[in-house]
Amino acid sequence: MTGTDHTAQQEADPHSVGRRRFLGYVLAAPTLMAAAELVTATEAQADIPSPEITELIDLNDVMTVAALPTSGLITVEVNRDGTVSFALPRAEVGQGITTSTAMLIAEELDVPVERVHVTLADARPELLFNQLTGASNTTISTYTPVRVAAAIARGRLLEAAASQLGAPVDELILKAGVVTGPSGRSVGIGTLSAQAAGVRTQRVAVALKPRDQFTVIGKPHSRVDALAAVTGRKTFAMDLAVPGAEPTMVCRPPTINGKVGPVANLTEVRSMPGVTDVVTISTGVAVRARTFGQCIDAVRALRVSWKPGSAEGKSDETVLEELQAAELPLGLPPLTPSVEGKFTFYFRSNSALETNCAVADVRPDRAEIWSSLKAPIVAKEAIAAKLGLPLGAVTVHVTEGGGSFGRKLFFDAALEAVEISRKIGKPVKLMWHRADDSRQGRAHPMATSRVRIAYLGNTVLSYKQRHTSVATDLSHGLGEIFTALAAKLPVGDIGFSETFFQLSQSMPYNFGANSRLLSETDKGFNTGSMRNVYSPDATCARELVVDQLAERMGKDPFEVRRDFLRDDRSRAVLEKVAEVGHWGRTMPAGMAQGIAFHSEYHAVSAVLVEIDCRPETVDRPIRNGVAGPRVTRVVVAVDVGLAVNPRGLEAQMMGCVMDGIALALTSSLHLRDGHFLEASWDNYFYTRQWNTPPEMDIIVMPTTTGKPGGAGELGVAASMAAVACAYGRATGTMPTSFPVNHGTLSFDPKPTVPPIPESPTDGLDHVR
Repeated sequence: MTGTDHTAQQEADPHSVGRRRFLGYVLAAPTLMAAAELVTATEAQADIPSPEITELIDLNDVMTVAALPTSGLITVEVNRDGTVSFALPRAEVGQGITTSTAMLIAEELDVPVERVHVTLADARPELLFNQLTGASNTTISTYTPVRVAAAIARGRLLEAAASQLGAPVDELILKAGVVTGPSGRSVGIGTLSAQAAGVRTQRVAVALKPRDQFTVIGKPHSRVDALAAVTGRKTFAMDLAVPGAEPTMVCRPPTINGKVGPVANLTEVRSMPGVTDVVTISTGVAVRARTFGQCIDAVRALRVSWKPGSAEGKSDETVLEELQAAELPLGLPPLTPSVEGKFTFYFRSNSALETNCAVADVRPDRAEIWSSLKAPIVAKEAIAAKLGLPLGAVTVHVTEGGGSFGRKLFFDAALEAVEISRKIGKPVKLMWHRADDSRQGRAHPMATSRVRIAYLGNTVLSYKQRHTSVATDLSHGLGEIFTALAAKLPVGDIGFSETFFQLSQSMPYNFGANSRLLSETDKGFNTGSMRNVYSPDATCARELVVDQLAERMGKDPFEVRRDFLRDDRSRAVLEKVAEVGHWGRTMPAGMAQGIAFHSEYHAVSAVLVEIDCRPETVDRPIRNGVAGPRVTRVVVAVDVGLAVNPRGLEAQMMGCVMDGIALALTSSLHLRDGHFLEASWDNYFYTRQWNTPPEMDIIVMPTTTGKPGGAGELGVAASMAAVACAYGRATGTMPTSFPVNHGTLSFDPKPTVPPIPESPTDGLDHVR
């Protein structure tokens, strides 16, 4: 494709960028570096048929607009060896954004994806709102800036090649990282990089490749880090060999946020094998040793007098009473027929597969930290303030993370590592034990949701929902110190949470006058923005009551949803899962189908599940666990507008399905006497092999809007709701408490003193 074609051809697709030209910069540098300057405004929508707030602006829109002013500080660099480098200002925690970002650059630069090296940027406060990973925003907010920077680099390379090959730009072809002229002579982009570099920063204009000429974007691509992941070569924080950084762990209180008191045997523990340091810190007693095994032995040996915590004496029952007292009223009962439901959602763990960890090296005049952080700017600013150091004296490296679920929006491990390193004057490699993360880490808050739908005949007149929750900690703000501080203020936190709730919840149905309100209470728990935040609970409650509405109206649950959905995109995904999943097929007694819909961040999803609630399935013997019902089949259809990497999107949806099954059936924390009983993933029942559906179909719908929508969390809410609806149809009783197995404690709780359970030694006894 020639340079002229690339910059001048108009896109036929009405949803694409078309002939709009973007501004950017060629930066002064030894090799070619290019950046975007996005000054184009979002096109106004002239015809919005509903006052629904998320159709005007949602949380993702806010984050995207906030990121635009600093997009020009993110650069694409062409190296002398023909590779392309890009430091992504987001956190890769397994969602595949390094792959999709490499695809964007490869598309515009016409280089193989494998030659694009995407790393994670260190904390850069100058990016302001442009380094927060959350709300499925990464691809949406970086889609155009990254492409613009790559396209500018492409144009400069062609200009340099024209000079070297003695041919006009419009007669050159750039393919697979090589520029070829009309005579057949060619030159690689690495050779051209220095010549194409800017001696001074220069402002240029560029047009992007039209969508009908995409060869990379929209095509399935395997993850660029797949080989490293399966061969164990992928590097996480605990894999780093930072000089002098020794294993470190913390002895933590027996109740949530308990305070450390006197330690009876400090001298004894300091003399244990391998132990180098034992110090009291704000959250407990830290132990540094030669190995993590020696840390565990020392932590278990400590005898600490603990002071009460922030949830002292509380249990599931007492928190439920608090929620009931804080619930906002639905108002007077309607004069017309109505359906209503109230639902309880228990605490759930935010613990990711990679436990909470960080490496820190604090010196009197500087500090260096390594951790998987989704809000690294506010982490850097908070650490600098804690140490009393200038911001420039603190370096925060973002490492790849083994999962997040929202957990890595918080940087408590980094703060602890910094405190310990400063106190002992040595580098530390801090790792939380799994029990630490289950009992003292972040949890999805316990909540209730009450829904009422008023109708008359075949018309829905109103929808009301009152969601009441233990306070969700949003103190990471929008990723920098100002909104983080605002979110902590007594009034600011309420406003921040309500804004977050309203801008992340949509009403996809034509249900007349609708209102959704959030009420939060009790800040005594360590909570967080678990994947999909409020949506799984709120959507599950809504979809269950929609099933009840269908029953009252004498209609099929699928037909009611289809008839009331607002737009064709939504109906298309619903109809697709009904078609592929053979909705309405005859099933044995005790088995049933469920169907649900969810929309967010300019994307739509529908899920159909089949569940087996027959006694022989529910009562299967499981060692130290509850088998419960089993989801036997799942069909998911998603429309994200434009899927940059359909294969990555399919993987995301598979993870969403596993989340949804867990939230509906098995996954919860049990609160007793101020602490959670769970102390490992052995007794925290995320979806296990025995509850994984043997049949799963993920359908990525054809491109509709021509630009990416939110995908990272999209399938969680619909999956949870579909499982709940299927359970209700299979058992004949609408479930009102989640997960449905929460009432059965299937394991013997481990003691809280010592806080770290003894390591198991009987693993081989249970191998089948």
